[in-house]
Amino acid sequence: MAFIKLYRKKLEENYTFLNNIFISKNIKWGVVSKLLCGNKIYLKEIIALGVTEIHDSRVSNLRKIKALDPNIQTVYIKPPAKRSIESIVKYADVSFNTEIYTIQMLSAEAQKQNKIHKIIVMIEMGDLREGVMGEDLIEFYGQVLNLPNIEILGIGTNLNCLSGVMPTQDKLIQLSLYKQLIEAKFNISIPWVSGGTSVALPLIIKNARPMEVNHFRIGEALFFGKDLFTGETIEGMHNDVFKLYTEIIEITEKPDIPTGELGENVAGNTFSMNDTEDFGGTSLRAILDIGLLDMQPQYLESDDAEITIVDASSDMLVIDISNSKKKYKIGDLVSFNIKYMGALYLLNSDYIEKTIE
Repeated sequence: MAFIKLYRKKLEENYTFLNNIFISKNIKWGVVSKLLCGNKIYLKEIIALGVTEIHDSRVSNLRKIKALDPNIQTVYIKPPAKRSIESIVKYADVSFNTEIYTIQMLSAEAQKQNKIHKIIVMIEMGDLREGVMGEDLIEFYGQVLNLPNIEILGIGTNLNCLSGVMPTQDKLIQLSLYKQLIEAKFNISIPWVSGGTSVALPLIIKNARPMEVNHFRIGEALFFGKDLFTGETIEGMHNDVFKLYTEIIEITEKPDIPTGELGENVAGNTFSMNDTEDFGGTSLRAILDIGLLDMQPQYLESDDAEITIVDASSDMLVIDISNSKKKYKIGDLVSFNIKYMGALYLLNSDYIEKTIE
């Protein structure tokens, strides 16, 4: 059975690295846990780090977090759906919002539950996902400012996740100017200006963020140590907090070219050949006990650099081990580094065992 392993010490070291940066720059931050897909084993590891604020995009995951530690501040990081209002008020201390109607529903539900629900007003700044348009912000803010049982904790924005728009110093300055405009208009103080996710980390490290931008949501950098500007691992961080282990269930020398009439495979792809193909060639192929039901091959990178991923079906992954210096046998484990989206597939699969070392 294939399994994914979390390396506790590497996670702790990545967390300490980030926390030291944020403390030194007087920045508040929360861990984005959606990658963990509500896995209680791994959520316990996050809480054990000393985290006081956890963000997620699934109410069911926030419910699990509250069950593990009621003192954790939980943040729902997308605009709430109408049918989820009751559970969001119950399990999320804070939610990200962009619609007046939705905030009015949150207000009514918070009164029913006798709770104060905090919100972040998200602002559109170019990535074209969620966010109030800048020209509508003052009017929007005025309409929700005094709703009963609603506390506006701050403003925020999201960049990079949809259109790939990168955070820049200019973008964060613009966000800080929105803060100043709102504070001047309504004579209030805005506690949080949430400047984005892991993609903004290089700007923070380089001291390129305005001081008013004082909050960030960090997930990918914690688990993968990645600089999303360069694609490289941030110096001092680990990129292999998670690792995938798969078992070899067949090893056979087989032709490089399939034989027979070709049609679409299970993934909807058709094998294509050209004049340069070696029609008489063979390769040593191994089959691993994992497939498209659990992962996508493009997000895996074998620790054995001489292994080539051939393709996958729903339950099996085929690799070429012809050039490997290791003499593999049935039952051997083949390990892979995982990209963020690869980990998301794996952690969302009930068929992949989750372990810790």
